[in-house]
Amino acid sequence: MDRLVNTVRPYAWGSTTAIPELLGTAPTGEPQAELWMGAHPGAPSGTPRGPLDEVIGEAPERELGPAAVAAFGPRLPFLLKLLAAGAPLSLQVHPDRTQAAEGHAAEEAAGIPVDAPHRNYKDTNHKPELVCALTPFDGLCGFRPPAEAAELLAGLDVDSLKPYVDLLHAQPEESALREVLTALLGADREEMAATVHEAAAAAERLGGPYAPYASLARHYPGDPGVIAAMLLNHVRLQPGEALFLGAGVPHAYLDGLAVEIMANSDNVLRCGLTPKHVDVPELLRIVRFEASDPGVLRPEATPGGEEVYDTPVDEFRLSRLVLAPGAEAVDLTAAGPQILLCTAGAVSALGTPGPGPEGDAGGPDSTDGTGELTLAAGESAFVPAGERVRVAGAGDGAGTLFRATVVA
Repeated sequence: MDRLVNTVRPYAWGSTTAIPELLGTAPTGEPQAELWMGAHPGAPSGTPRGPLDEVIGEAPERELGPAAVAAFGPRLPFLLKLLAAGAPLSLQVHPDRTQAAEGHAAEEAAGIPVDAPHRNYKDTNHKPELVCALTPFDGLCGFRPPAEAAELLAGLDVDSLKPYVDLLHAQPEESALREVLTALLGADREEMAATVHEAAAAAERLGGPYAPYASLARHYPGDPGVIAAMLLNHVRLQPGEALFLGAGVPHAYLDGLAVEIMANSDNVLRCGLTPKHVDVPELLRIVRFEASDPGVLRPEATPGGEEVYDTPVDEFRLSRLVLAPGAEAVDLTAAGPQILLCTAGAVSALGTPGPGPEGDAGGPDSTDGTGELTLAAGESAFVPAGERVRVAGAGDGAGTLFRATVVA
């Protein structure tokens, strides 16, 4: 078991205070958007044995377990994050495995560099993700029924939006959503900017259900994504509630602090609310044009006290434990790799010998059977496959622990 040293990603949309408050550190004044925990090559976590991606690369079966390597290959199949949105993220969708493989092959054949700003497919993997709120958390997830979207747009009383209202009423569901999103993204930019400005003024005046879109327009003035966002369900998660985002589902995170876990991929198609590249034809190929309930998830309790967020993917399994001080330790030993993240209070993790390097000495950052890690809020540890680990509350109050592992 290794204590992780993690990298903060300073994206412009990040909160300047949320992650420092959780970590108990002073804000720097700069945005701190995401704290990455894992072996992603863009920002691998550090361990006492070296960068986690290198540690896994040297002995994948020892670190991940034979079943995980057979199912997902010789790399950690998930990335765990703290995500702190102080401003809206881009409106986006992710491909399924087949779409990702086809798109990646086409861009490779076209000779598009993997780091090119107009590259859509950095790898061949899908990118399902789960976001679990630590504070009240606002987001957009999946299409509203066309009639509801039409009612929202009509309420703005903007003449240039009336053709979209008519389209939403006149077509079958899939055609209506497809035609309206296509028209919004393909419209003349100057004309659409004028429409967005007028719609934003109306949203500001009306407030209530329109308030999120007025906020979007303040962050992204004139962006057609402001109108596209009105086609989607607005969701406010309370702490402990979660959303699962599958392939083809348009979504955006707007505000709040959360734990996020995803398959290890960088494949993103953007719809708007961004200065980055928007590939409209490819986006329209990937989006699932169907209305859906956002499906707020609440954890399901197990007999051992672990609360599990049920999702339809094998690359990751996220659960939560609230560990009372003085209570019996909970055994979390697993056949696959694990990352343990404390988000409140303090948690102790006790390990016994596992697949670590021969002769590895226990101590404050790694265990050899007698060692113990104490994790404060925002701190995390990597547990190799098969290593026995037990966790318990530490200190005077309850400790909250999120556990990320694989299903295989």
